[in-house]
Order: sequence, then structure tokens, then C-alpha cells
Amino acid sequence: MSTNAGLAVGLGLGAVLLTLDSGAFHLRWEFTGLRGAAEGIVLCLAAGVTVLALGWLYRLLFCPLELLRTPEEVGYIAEDGRTQARAANEVRRRREAGDLPPVYPNGWYRVLDSHMLARGEVKNIFILGQQLAVFRGHDGIAYVLDAYCPHLGANLAVGGRVVGNCIECPFHGWQYRGSDGKCEKIPYAEKVPEFAQVRRWPSCEVNQQVLIWFHCDGSEPQWSIPEQQELANGQWVYRGRTEHFINCHIQDIPENGADIAHLGHLHTPGIPSGVDLRYTNSKTWEFIRHDWKVEWEPEPEPNSHCSQMRVNHSLTLFGCHWPLLDLHVVARQVGPGVVFLQFDHSFLGRGIMMHCVTPVEPLLQCVTHTMFYQSNIPAVVPKFILKGESIQFERDVMIWNNKKYIPKPLLVKEDSAVRKHRRWFSQFYSENSPRLQYQRNTLDF
Repeated sequence: MSTNAGLAVGLGLGAVLLTLDSGAFHLRWEFTGLRGAAEGIVLCLAAGVTVLALGWLYRLLFCPLELLRTPEEVGYIAEDGRTQARAANEVRRRREAGDLPPVYPNGWYRVLDSHMLARGEVKNIFILGQQLAVFRGHDGIAYVLDAYCPHLGANLAVGGRVVGNCIECPFHGWQYRGSDGKCEKIPYAEKVPEFAQVRRWPSCEVNQQVLIWFHCDGSEPQWSIPEQQELANGQWVYRGRTEHFINCHIQDIPENGADIAHLGHLHTPGIPSGVDLRYTNSKTWEFIRHDWKVEWEPEPEPNSHCSQMRVNHSLTLFGCHWPLLDLHVVARQVGPGVVFLQFDHSFLGRGIMMHCVTPVEPLLQCVTHTMFYQSNIPAVVPKFILKGESIQFERDVMIWNNKKYIPKPLLVKEDSAVRKHRRWFSQFYSENSPRLQYQRNTLDF
């Protein structure tokens, strides 16, 4: 409920309370002098505040946390009267990208969450530099096709409709099957050409997300995304999602997991100190600090496409360690774009955060954190964890949005995990993996 709506409801409620006749239950307006008017205003305001407070309490206790950032909202410094959008565009134009690896690694990538796509609905999605038509057939299965009709180029997802398990072009009514992309019907033609079809993307729906497989050579999926049983059987329920757009190469983001040294510098200041790195080390918040112990290792065969980061987090308040808030997290990365962050706490319960990185274009990544938690734990607990993770993550965003990729970094012995991570991540590139040919300067927010 918005603030204006809450006030309106409160004022109306106050007016009803003032004019309700206890004998006949009919409404009448009576204001006797200034005293009656003052009492009426106070009662109306009190009712409005009560409605707002109840709405806020309801959202806190029962509603999922939805924190969706725009591309220019986080990670840029707007000075000298500039807007956030202008600051973001200037950084994008002027920053040195560096000698980049290929921009689209081979692997699985999140397209959208399952609840965002209803049966019979179609959506136009732009990821991996491609326009896609994502639709759910009447069989309940989510399908992903190239968006452009090969007939005369109409976008199937803009005005197109789902017919059975096909998508119908809005221009001439050609229908393409979701299962293989073949044209099934041309309403004005006697025969459908055998070669009439659009590209079908290998896709899956698991852990309440729709994902697609990308491989530069068109190879079929080489591994699958594991299903989290607690999500499948309903033990863990949806508690919220955050979304950020980051101006960097995709490899920079998972590499953070192996960059153990940055945790002690960037993420030690307490959450109340915020996300602006100019102020996170303010003496005002020195009494609260986070401490981290982290290990990163790749997994052996047959799961060499996976890696694990084990995190032990502790909180110090006024110099005292609070064991109740110690948190153990296992972050298992599956391929280049999906990470399972599993939380296990003796008091706060268990849950999982799905961390997904999807390239929108070569130097723009969409990162989502989707939280699922024990259904018997109050929603405020996982929402607090998700919000805290968002604050820590946005500190990284300020780094990523402004950094240059260094192909041969100057590392010390304590940075050995970074070198190990780059060797592990290189398996997702192949000879024909696409590279950035030129810097695009036209994407303005």
C-alpha cells in the first residue's frame, strides 16, 4: 500500500468513526465548533498513521523483498550537478575495457523466474546480445525461440500470441512450434516449406527458474543444473529477489569468489555504513565489523564445471563477538552463470540464494539473487539476509562498474586463488567464442 493510499484510507476511516450514529448506524456529519474540528483532524490522522503502520508491518512479515535496481542506480558517483544516468554513461564511454576474454562463455543462463511467465504468455527477452521470444505453451512447458520471424522479420514476442504449444507471428499468422521451432501453419499457404523454422534454444525449468543453454558452436548441453529438493517439495519457499545491472565483463563477477583478500578490505565495515565506498570506512560505524574466513576450490571430475567457496562469517559489535550471528555459507558455482549459496544456521534455519549472472550484451551483466528459505522461519529473517547481501554486493558493483580488466594481473602469493580461478573459468571458452570487436558507445540509460 502506498503512502497516499494509506492516508486516504485513514482519513476515510476517521470520517466514518466520527459520523457513525451508534443508535441507527447511519452516517451524519457534525462538527460543533473548533474543538470538534480539531478532534476530527486528530482522529483522521491517527487512523491514517495506523493504516500505514499496519501495511508496513504486513509487508515486513509476509511479503517477499523485491529490490530491482536500474542500470544507472548503483555504482556510479554523480558529482558537479550531473544526474546518475549521465555519470553512468560517461563511465561507459570513457573507461578502458582492457584486453578482454571472450564475452559469452558456454553454459546455462537464467532467463527469468518461473512465476513471471504464465501459461499462454509470451515475453520479449534480450540477453546474450540476442532478441528472444520466451513463451509458455498450453502444456505448461516454457519454450525459447529466436524472436524474429524468418518470413519478413517481425518480432514474434511483440504482439505475437500463444496458440497451443506454438507461437503465432503477429504479422502474417505463421505458427512456430516451441519444441523444435518448425513452422506448423501458414494460414494462407497450401503447403509449409520444410525449411521454414526459427532457432530453438535448449532450455530447462528447474528451481523455479527458466534457463537457456548457450554454446558458440551450437553444441548440446554438456551438464545439467542440479535440482534443489527442498524447493521441489515445498520445504523452502520464495522470500524475495534482487536485481542489478553491472557494467563489466562476466568473468569479473565470479572471480570475486576467489579474491579472498578483498573481503577483509571491502566487506569488513558494517552494513550500516552503506554502499558508497567513499564513506564505508567512516569512524561513525567502527563499532560494527564483519569478519570472514574463506576457501575457494574447483571440484574434480565429473564435476569439473563446478567450484565451491566456503565462507565462515562472524559479527563483532563494540569489540565483542556475537556467536548467535555466525553464519556458514557454501557457495557452489555451476558453470559460468549459476551459483547456489546455501545457508545453514542452528538458530536462524536453512535456505538457499540463487545467484545468477546473465550477459545482456558484452559489457552489461544482469545479476539476480533469489532467496528461498524454510517455510516455518519468519519471512523477516531471510529478507534481512537478502538485504544484507544486497548491501555488500553493491559495494562490489561500484568496483566492477569502474574497473579495467587486467589479463595479466600483478599478483602476490596470497592471491594464488585468483590465478587458479582464471584457469578453471577458461574451460567455458572455446575457439569460436565471441569476442568484443569494438566498444559500443550508443547505449544510454
